[in-house]
Amino acid sequence: MVEKRTTEILDILDKQYGTKMYCFLEYKNPFELLIATILSAQCTDKRVNLVTRHLFKHYPDAFALARAKLNEVEEEIREVGFYHNKAMNIINCAGMLAEKYNGQVPDTMEELTALPGVGRKTANVILGNVYHIPSIVVDTHVKRISGRLGLTVNTEPEKIEHDLEKALPEDHWILWNLHIITFGREICSAQRPKCEMCFLRQYCKEK
Repeated sequence: MVEKRTTEILDILDKQYGTKMYCFLEYKNPFELLIATILSAQCTDKRVNLVTRHLFKHYPDAFALARAKLNEVEEEIREVGFYHNKAMNIINCAGMLAEKYNGQVPDTMEELTALPGVGRKTANVILGNVYHIPSIVVDTHVKRISGRLGLTVNTEPEKIEHDLEKALPEDHWILWNLHIITFGREICSAQRPKCEMCFLRQYCKEK
């Protein structure tokens, strides 16, 4: 049973941002979204999109990326930060996809999180956007704002994920991430939230 207060928050977000499903990362297939999501850690989606446009021209599938040289991939993704570890992860991830899944991206949490560089956040992005399986992506915006709105008291991403699964209806699990990212970027930032402009201020626990 979804609380009346939570339903009101969701209704306001729906009216403000709509209910259309979309993704901030650009991709043409599941492989591209998986690699882009791995690269997006500690990096803006805008920058990742610029990098992957060139990356996928050289490495269009898991087989090509699995054969890539580390130093060449590092140069391709240098702008995303932590490029050495990320380059190793995406090459190893592509290798596992090529060897174990014939280049395809699996569709279960267990299989996805067994891939190099893939945690629950990345796995939920794939499950929700590619396979349309209700999933909650806990990024920095969702973590911060879900707490401010009183939907969780936890700070660990997996615990927040489970709290939100209980608090939100399934048809809003994916939308919550989309809405809250936009809301976080436009209004409820980490350091200087625009509280005077906030249309959810009455529900905030930190006002």
